[in-house]
Amino acid sequence: MAGNVLEITDANFEETVANSEMPIVVDFWAEWCGPCKMIAPIMEQLADEYVGKFKVGKLDVDENRATAMKYGIRSIPTMLVFKDGEVAEQIVGVLPKDALKTKILSAL
Repeated sequence: MAGNVLEITDANFEETVANSEMPIVVDFWAEWCGPCKMIAPIMEQLADEYVGKFKVGKLDVDENRATAMKYGIRSIPTMLVFKDGEVAEQIVGVLPKDALKTKILSAL
């Protein structure tokens, strides 16, 4: 993971996301997913721009199936915005940076 982007797994999900005092955006992705690769640099930019406001993490759905199943992830990329341990927003697919930023910030 690059810079301010956290690697989230089934093993650390509870500690990293559910118990986070700061809102966190989790990007559910997979290595083989073309659209996931398109959104990755945008997520990295947002992670760098909003340090202290929210965190950004990535969860590989192929390696962490339990968490992906728990949250009903059926298509990727899917971004879930967690606030106080609960899903505040779900964003599916690739969006331009400004649209993605607006959706995330409105959920906070």
